[in-house]
Amino acid sequence: MRNASLAALILIFLSYLSAGAQTSTSKSVLGTVTSFNKDAKTLEVRPDNGVPVPVKLLGNTVVQRIAPGQTNLANAVAIQQAEIAAGDRVLVTVASNGADALRVVVISASDIARRDDADRQDWVTRGISGVVASKTGDQILLQKSKSPAGDVQPAITVSAKTKFRRYSPDSVKFADAKISKLDEISAGDQIRARGQKSPDGLKVDAEEILFGTFLTQAGSVVSVDVSVKEVTLKELGSGKTVIIKLTPDTTIKQMPLAPAEGRGTAPAGGNVAQIVDKLPAGKIEDIKPGTSIVVSSTKGSQPDKVTGITVVTNADLLIRMASAPSGRGGALVFGSGDGGGLSVLGLQ
Repeated sequence: MRNASLAALILIFLSYLSAGAQTSTSKSVLGTVTSFNKDAKTLEVRPDNGVPVPVKLLGNTVVQRIAPGQTNLANAVAIQQAEIAAGDRVLVTVASNGADALRVVVISASDIARRDDADRQDWVTRGISGVVASKTGDQILLQKSKSPAGDVQPAITVSAKTKFRRYSPDSVKFADAKISKLDEISAGDQIRARGQKSPDGLKVDAEEILFGTFLTQAGSVVSVDVSVKEVTLKELGSGKTVIIKLTPDTTIKQMPLAPAEGRGTAPAGGNVAQIVDKLPAGKIEDIKPGTSIVVSSTKGSQPDKVTGITVVTNADLLIRMASAPSGRGGALVFGSGDGGGLSVLGLQ
């Protein structure tokens, strides 16, 4: 997750300052490599929330790589300049001219991807997700789900060591999730927890909890404005119009069309969240007026405009499989239980 990588580089930067490693005429740039010309030995670094900074590598520029999560250079490995790649997270110390690089500390994009993939898998393997039904003492009960043995109710047990994070309104990024606490969790919130899991998979002693107030809506597309990346949706049941704002972090999935029916078909096996994960990626141009979509989003500041976390198009079959009336103006609640929540999968 990008914020963790950036935090590690910030700590390294602070250690430079405390050790007097920087001169008064040098400065540092934290960000992501957007381009690298190996022949010209120039790279462009885009700070988070900043404009790109051009940087020139010199013959004596020190280049080191650290693993994601490392916060000092004790285990840094010297690498060749040519090993820098677009997408890497970097801390660049530049000379007084603002362009020549004295040192580049790299967390490679491939290492970050492997770490994030392992982290996502750990959330699945050791996790439970669903919708909060109630909260008593140190236990959070999730809404019941059906199993071959009958109704089951997953549960999450928290302790003083449990870490809580809450999604921010109008944000689809895990990086924007805020440190929270048990008191802020309410019935109806979607939640994901990971930790020590019981043999039957229905209980978790939580080490970490991620939660938020989400909406899952379904309906037909009224219009698509590609220029501003907005989709207007007529919600199923209520008939109200909702504007879906798409961002670079929004995941778009496309259900394949069945040749005979012209409706979406789903991969076999798994619950709703697992089925959605297996769907091919789509783009805004795949969303057409008149087609059905399912949208998960955070609850924003405007009731008629939300920021999409996940959008599934050609979703007729998904709606039939996974939706159940919630009694809230036609909104839909997607499957709870282990891995069942569509909206809480945004671990970016």
